[in-house]
Parts: sequence; structure tokens; C-alpha cells
Amino acid sequence: MFRNNYDNDSVTFSPQGRIFQVEYAAEAVKQGSVVVGIVSKTHSVLVAIKRNAEELSSYQKKLFAVDEHVGLAIAGLTSDARVLSNFMKQQCLSQRLTYDRAMPLETLVSLISDKAQINTQSYGKRPYGVGLLVAGVDDSGPHLYEFQPSGLTQEMLACAIGARSQMARTYLEKNLDKFPDCGREDLIMHGLRALKETLVQDRELTVENTSVGVVGPKEPGKRPLEAFKVHDGAEVKEWINKIGDDNEAGGEGESMQVDE
Repeated sequence: MFRNNYDNDSVTFSPQGRIFQVEYAAEAVKQGSVVVGIVSKTHSVLVAIKRNAEELSSYQKKLFAVDEHVGLAIAGLTSDARVLSNFMKQQCLSQRLTYDRAMPLETLVSLISDKAQINTQSYGKRPYGVGLLVAGVDDSGPHLYEFQPSGLTQEMLACAIGARSQMARTYLEKNLDKFPDCGREDLIMHGLRALKETLVQDRELTVENTSVGVVGPKEPGKRPLEAFKVHDGAEVKEWINKIGDDNEAGGEGESMQVDE
């Protein structure tokens, strides 16, 4: 990991124009468990796999509600994510107290982007070792943003970050055209299928290790918003059972092809 003294702080460029501290922070994101975000014309959905450090510990939360209209998923250092999450909550609360309206997502994401970027050019500070997927709905519709430790943010149609996330990205790319017209339930199922692609062979999605977050209108075409809610435990059981049924149906189809 030694890079000839160019990785001692986050304000020194290497001769190749790289900032190694920022690259190391990006590696921390890749070590986190995978999270997936998808957006349609009406809803934004986040799904995540939770980890427990050992058998005796509880599962670590991966999804957090920031305001009624926005939530986030994390991959990387949870402690760094908590700092950014609390900052976002404060900004949203300040917006409501001052202007009596929800903060636009683009403005909110821009604020955390500026906060993170300062750490890449200030001596004695380090980049945040966490990546975020920020999903929500504002006056311009549903949105999904990816946040990177460098301070880069970009709006996405679908995204996956964390360990083995490339497999989920492959699923998202194959089905990208279907997402805009999906309803709430279909969008959740696509998210869970993408999540399942990232699992190693001896693991399965369960009610203990799966979280789902959804935000969108209560009824199609209606304005009242269903506040961002994180579904855990028994609340995700029905969706997980549907994923299992899909797998069984697929297995039967393959068997029939072989018999023929």
C-alpha cells in the first residue's frame, strides 16, 4: 500500500495526478455490503443486504430515512455515513423551518457533495469512507443519486454499490428499459432480483438480512406522498417469498427443456 509518500495525506497529488487517500476511501465503499437503487416515473426504491459482524451481534442497518420525501442507503464505514446522514437531516429540517417546504433532492445532494469535497483539499482531514445512494421524490418527480467519497455526485436511473455490485449492475443494465413504467411492487421485485445476483452460492435473501426502502405517491397519478419508509423483518417476507417462487418456476422451466 506504500506509494512513495504520496498517500500520507489527501492534499498531495502523485506525479500521475492521483490522490491516493481518495482512492483508498473508494476501496472502503467496495468492502461494504451491496445496496441497489432503482427509480421509475413514480417511485424510488432502495434495497440492501445487511451484515452482522458475528453470530452474537445484530444486523447493521443499511437504509435510513432523512426526511419524509428522501432516504439513503450506505456502503462503507457506517460511522462516516451517520455523520453525513445527520447533516442531511439538519439541512432538511432547516429548509422546512425556514421555507415551509421540502428540500429539492438536487440541492440536498449538492450540499453533501461540497461537504465531502472539502476533505479532499484540507490538510489534516480525510475523505469520508462511505458511498451513498440517495433516493426520493420532489416537485420534479422521483430521483436517485449516487454519492462517492471524492465528492462526486450524479443522478442515476439505477445503481448498485458495494461488494460484488458489478453483478447487480449487469442485471440493471439488462432490464433498464423496463424500470420507467414499473409500479411500486414491480420496482421492488427488480431491486431484490438484482440484489440476489450478488449473493455467493451458500447465501440467500432472508427476512433478517434484507431491507427495502420505498418512497412515492400513495396512489398512481395522485399528489399525496407516501413517506419514505424502511421495511425490515416480517414486512419483507412476502417479497422474499415471491423471489423464491420465481427461482422455483425458473428451475422447472429448465428441467422441462432438458426433458425435451
